[in-house]
Amino acid sequence: MAVQTQNLKTMELIELDKKHYIHPTTPPKVQAEQGTPLIFADGKGVYCNSTNGERYFDGLSMLWNVNLGHGQQELAEAAKEQMLKMAYASSFKGYSNEPAIQLAEKLAALAPGDLNAVFYTSGGSESNDTAFKLARFYWSLKGQYKKRKIIALENGYHGVTVAAQTATGIPAFHDFADSNIADVFHAKPHLTNCESGDRHDPNYEGCIRDIVEKEGAETIAAVIMEPVQGSGGVHIPPKGYLRAVRKLCDEFGILFIADEVICGFGRTGEMFAVEHWDVVPDLMCFAKGVTSGYSQLGGVMMKQSIRDTIVQYEGVLSHGFTYSGHPTACAVALKNIEILERDHIIENTSKMEQTLKEGFNYLEDKHSHVTNCRAIGLLAAFELYEDRDTGKLFDLSVAPATTVVDECFDRKLILRTLGSNREIVAIAPPLVINKQEVEEMITIIDDAITAFEKKLE
Repeated sequence: MAVQTQNLKTMELIELDKKHYIHPTTPPKVQAEQGTPLIFADGKGVYCNSTNGERYFDGLSMLWNVNLGHGQQELAEAAKEQMLKMAYASSFKGYSNEPAIQLAEKLAALAPGDLNAVFYTSGGSESNDTAFKLARFYWSLKGQYKKRKIIALENGYHGVTVAAQTATGIPAFHDFADSNIADVFHAKPHLTNCESGDRHDPNYEGCIRDIVEKEGAETIAAVIMEPVQGSGGVHIPPKGYLRAVRKLCDEFGILFIADEVICGFGRTGEMFAVEHWDVVPDLMCFAKGVTSGYSQLGGVMMKQSIRDTIVQYEGVLSHGFTYSGHPTACAVALKNIEILERDHIIENTSKMEQTLKEGFNYLEDKHSHVTNCRAIGLLAAFELYEDRDTGKLFDLSVAPATTVVDECFDRKLILRTLGSNREIVAIAPPLVINKQEVEEMITIIDDAITAFEKKLE
């Protein structure tokens, strides 16, 4: 009877969802006709449960953000405690609150170099949008009014506000609603030699340095990039690349913005991904893992020199969000960081990276279509090629990663399809995952690839 009641409730919810809920990053027609494939009810650790009582393995931390896993009681208690005291307080007109101040101090201590001040937002898109504004504002305060242009990377993802969407180098997102801003360029990614100044490199045209030279450094406000590209395909930069870009920005007087929205707070095995390459950006955007998704919070860290310039401005800083410095969100973030440090979660991430790579080796040995396996911390992916030896992709109609991800879903594992040919399978489980759970995930992927290969016969 209980199961029957659950199923009836789920059916009712599906019908309501179809009528009233427009879903993000979802085909609207399919949603309206078929309804939601999964309604989440609760979760614990790396697992989550549906309203009809089925358990799913969350292999993507939902949207790369539930770093401490589901059902984390301490985070809920931190939110409750702050809500009972004061759930929300405005930061406009210079007003402040204790959690926002304490978190700002903690972030300054954690961030690399002299990234010592923060502007709070509600999420990643707002953070990147804010970074563009702050970069332009900074240069105007320095009397360099022409420095307005932004250079991003192809395959980069920076969000869906109008400015962040413009910087996003994934066509479907970049082109949505034809609502882009001017003065944003997309450079070819990860060309270390080119950014170091090798003009004889055949790929030089269209690299960051080439765009700077053509547009004029006096017009470029900033370069923005994810240290590791996420939604663009989980692309890890080659050795020396971030340092080459940092040096280029210093050479031409351009601000370097690191988009750590996905990478930050332990996802890559360091608190921030730029630490893998010993690079300090001028502005560093964060969100997602700062609260493990338990509350909406983001922000932009800035170097001391930028902070010192901005605080000389006597007018009103005409930018801000209703939930900038939200006390409950900041209280959750403080507890989230406390747990990351106390329970050695980042160390666990590095250990599980090795277990995941062992699983990838197994998949490559067993399945001839599996290739380009990669992981940095628990930000990982593999690809499916028709012929990995020659680099031949499957025909677009095959959409191999989509099929494998669907087969994983049928086996109650949630992963994500990426890549222009739908050839990339992305994996990013909660950082609290253990060895047995990583191996469980690999077993399901193994079965899913086997099912895909049988369909090819």
